[in-house]
Amino acid sequence: MAQTIELAQTAKRDYLKELEKKSQDRWQSEKLFEVNAPSPEEISGLSREEVQAKFPKWFGNFPFPYMNGSLHLGHAFTISKIEFAAGYQRLLGKRVLFPHGFHVTGMPIKASSDKIIREMEMFGPDFERYEEVQAEIEKAEAEKAAQETETSTAVGKAKKGKLVAKSTGLTYQFQIMESIKVPRAEIKKFADPLHWLTYFPPIAIADNNSFGSRIDWRRSFMTTEANPYFDAFVRWQVNKLYKLGKIKFGERYTIYSPKDGQPCMDHDRQDGEGFGPQEYTAVKMEVLNWSPAAKAVVGEKAGGRTVFMVAATLRPETMYGQTNCFVGTSIKYGIFAANDKEAYLCTLRAARNMAFQGSTTPRGHVQQLAEVDGAKLIGTKIKPPFAVTPEVYVLPMDNVLPTKGTGVVTSVPSDSPDDFQTLADLRKKPEFYGIDPSWAAIDPIPVISTPTYGDMIAPATIKQFKIQSQKDTKQLAEAKEIAYKEGFYNGTMLVGEFKGESVQDAKPKVREAMIQAQLAFAYAEPEGLVISRSADECVVALMDQWYLDYGEEVWKKQTEGLLARMNTYSQETRHAFEKTLDWLNKWACARTYGLGSVLPWDPQFLVESLSDSTIYMSYYTVAQLLHESSIDGSKPGPLGVTPDQMTDEIWDYIFTKGAFPDPAPMPREKADALKHEFEYFYPLDVRSSAKDLVPNHLTFALYNHAAIFPEEMFPLSMRTNGHLMLNGKKMSKSTGNSLTLKEAIEKFGADATRLSLADAGDGLEDANFEEKAANANILRIHTLLGWCEEMVKDQANLRHGPRTYHDQVFEQEINDLVNTTQSHYEAMNFKDALKFGFYDFQSTRDWYREVTVDVGMHADLVLYWIRCAALLVAPIAPHFAEQIWSTILKESTSVQRALWPTPKAAVDRTVIEAGQYMRGTIKTIRDAEVSLLKALTKAKSKKGASANEGLFDPKKPKAVRIYVATTFPEWQNTCVNVLQEAYSKADDKVDDAKVKELLIEKGLIKDKRAMPFIQLFKRRMSQYGAETAFRRALPFSESAVLRELLPYLKKTLNLAEATVLSVEEARQIESYSSSIIDTSEPGSPAFEYYNV
Repeated sequence: MAQTIELAQTAKRDYLKELEKKSQDRWQSEKLFEVNAPSPEEISGLSREEVQAKFPKWFGNFPFPYMNGSLHLGHAFTISKIEFAAGYQRLLGKRVLFPHGFHVTGMPIKASSDKIIREMEMFGPDFERYEEVQAEIEKAEAEKAAQETETSTAVGKAKKGKLVAKSTGLTYQFQIMESIKVPRAEIKKFADPLHWLTYFPPIAIADNNSFGSRIDWRRSFMTTEANPYFDAFVRWQVNKLYKLGKIKFGERYTIYSPKDGQPCMDHDRQDGEGFGPQEYTAVKMEVLNWSPAAKAVVGEKAGGRTVFMVAATLRPETMYGQTNCFVGTSIKYGIFAANDKEAYLCTLRAARNMAFQGSTTPRGHVQQLAEVDGAKLIGTKIKPPFAVTPEVYVLPMDNVLPTKGTGVVTSVPSDSPDDFQTLADLRKKPEFYGIDPSWAAIDPIPVISTPTYGDMIAPATIKQFKIQSQKDTKQLAEAKEIAYKEGFYNGTMLVGEFKGESVQDAKPKVREAMIQAQLAFAYAEPEGLVISRSADECVVALMDQWYLDYGEEVWKKQTEGLLARMNTYSQETRHAFEKTLDWLNKWACARTYGLGSVLPWDPQFLVESLSDSTIYMSYYTVAQLLHESSIDGSKPGPLGVTPDQMTDEIWDYIFTKGAFPDPAPMPREKADALKHEFEYFYPLDVRSSAKDLVPNHLTFALYNHAAIFPEEMFPLSMRTNGHLMLNGKKMSKSTGNSLTLKEAIEKFGADATRLSLADAGDGLEDANFEEKAANANILRIHTLLGWCEEMVKDQANLRHGPRTYHDQVFEQEINDLVNTTQSHYEAMNFKDALKFGFYDFQSTRDWYREVTVDVGMHADLVLYWIRCAALLVAPIAPHFAEQIWSTILKESTSVQRALWPTPKAAVDRTVIEAGQYMRGTIKTIRDAEVSLLKALTKAKSKKGASANEGLFDPKKPKAVRIYVATTFPEWQNTCVNVLQEAYSKADDKVDDAKVKELLIEKGLIKDKRAMPFIQLFKRRMSQYGAETAFRRALPFSESAVLRELLPYLKKTLNLAEATVLSVEEARQIESYSSSIIDTSEPGSPAFEYYNV
């Protein structure tokens, strides 16, 4: 079992946590995160663009969390994206708005409350009889299990396996409450749904404050009628959509919970989020003669009804070619009453779906007349509708799934690879499968003709993929996909009423003809297993309901236009939105159970949880004026406005440039104050979320903004991230591999947690919070604070006066990292911002400290580095930054009010390259010594000690000569000229054929050095760009830089001497090794060690 780590020593962490609390108290007392729009007087006469130029703002938000528990580290990961961005935007001098609301709409809280009520009835008000009752339950279950002689049905197995996989290991709701640290004596209070609304939001606020979040809490609110102001806002929103024709009423398929008696939308689900209805054609195959085994079971149980085996198909147009019917031999089937005259044979799962689609009567009632094993159905004779063959037999099939369709499968071997291969297997081994060969005697019947595969698509694809049996499931899946696409897109009907028509045209006609002839009916089921919050397996119901008409062409086009102009930060996110817009359609927006706002025109319904959370970002802009610092609206805001004054006309005036109502429910100046705040902060600049909300919440937000707001108020950007793993594994309470936000802060402190969240990753792939890295960050922060404090106190003893060459390099590298870090903050790439602005920033200081060890660091530059170090990491580690800024540097204002340290002049790239060259050269010289020593050791072992007399002895005093070249070897110049001639600037591509041709022409094609060099150079072109690669001369004097480096070189490598010579100078001295000298190239000097 995976476990989180335990910290051995906590003194440094505890010290940092004390500093963090001190900073947080200051930020709260100074109300640093409470932000308002500039006053009307300040912006009087200015256009919208001029206001933003003079008073820039930034408004970021994330999907408000559901309040049925504490925030976990996954929440913190998503929150951190906006939190870090807010910190950076503050450094740009903007008015930064980061609000945080609380979602309580929908099923989860109500379902959990109902569970607690039931558990109190079972175990007592404080669950004191739990052990006693549980023992009785387990005893009864054990006795029942002992009596059962048959195994559970495959349907039961499938459902149970899925639930167990998702289980937390806790059976009852009161146990879950205890696991999230709710005292048992307090749990009874949660039987009231409203108690959840008052219990968890304060915990979330406290956890965010301990995290150091820059949130304006005045603007917080909770959803539903619990906050009458927000309730008025939601009523306005749905009224607006209704009047615009975006909300409609009608019969449609929806995922439905029979237990709850209402639709079960994504946020209402314990499992199966994202699954929608899958529509089929249910084909009715009349039973003509039961097999002897089935007849013995069924007898007269059908009550005189005609029994039809019902198969669910996606291909009704192929029914002409039925040669038999398949069932699964290990599946249990039922015979269910459809009405007084007919009964359907299918799985119980399918019958439950049919019952809520009007296919059986009475609606919603499943009447099972008999149960029969699939194996006993083999040999039953049936009448296949529309088939060329009037009578066929029921045969066994290995791959029938009880969790998909009805468990009954029509067989069309001409067009279905699965059917053809199964029929072939049965014909090969009839005894093995226990069938009469005559039952499988009907040959495949041509139904569809295609240009590629002729009249028999299935046999052709079976041959193409070399499929041998039903067990070749992977190849069969590939063949099936090809057969379906080929038949649908390129096929022509060969038989039936619509002979000669394309399959695309004929398919709906055949389906309708079968339904009209009462030989088929429409059927739908969930795309996968869906379990409601009340632990009910959901079905698809056909029902009258209120729905949002997502997918309607005009609305969809508007939304696509919004997406096209919106920044998504990655193509993957944009593609996810585009894919969702392609398939998303009608969405049930009302329910009868749970918490929510009443649907104004039909008060028996509540607005569902994904429909009241699409434009609430706009509500943040005015919330503090309506109910300041009061999430339930119980404390009116500074305007003194009451909820009943917030009419639809007032909301229209504030948000959509509507006319001010007459008569008005409030003075116009109050409405103008609300309008003023909204028009300053909107549109939202960025919304950040986990990627799994693109298929619902985020796309719904785009649709609703497109419908309700003018274009200038459309969201500017949305970014998504992957999920967060912990220690490289999925977070799970049952395995112990989980952390709440509070637990993480208690264990590591806020900044160490924040640093690790930033370092976890920014892309759509799952990120990883590594506890060992968080623990290491504690030491890093503590050590760095100590060093900064020591340097500031000791600055009088640091070097002052003129700057050296290394000072110049250090300053330019600081400025370069400042700019690089800023570019990553702008792109919301916080992992890279942390790398350059924190880790690399310290590495640059480390190099400077080493290279100036003989003369000391310059005081001004050390202070400049400390100042920049605080500011660059302030968005991510604000407590650390505050300690440096306010305590060590003794700035009078908080670091939260500081500005980004923009360099005063452009960075000198020549100096930057010189710095990189110095570090690279030191490493190369070190590596050269190591290689030399290895070579000497190898030679000594082969030839003995005498063979090495007169060679370099590492034990004696040593020196190094550095040979610097100013020109490249002629053969290299020729190769570069060849590449230049073969390079197309327009295409940014090298013509390889031309390179080969020119190398032959230049006589270099057989030179073993040429092609490796050309490949290396092409990589350099790809990495740095062609223009930079072709400009081969160094922008600095190599010899001059090396001479600046000599003092450090001698000290760090323990050299008695170090000399820099040009290649030309070195060649004049016969005792020097010409073979080493000749390897020198510009930017890559050669080194020769020798003894002195």
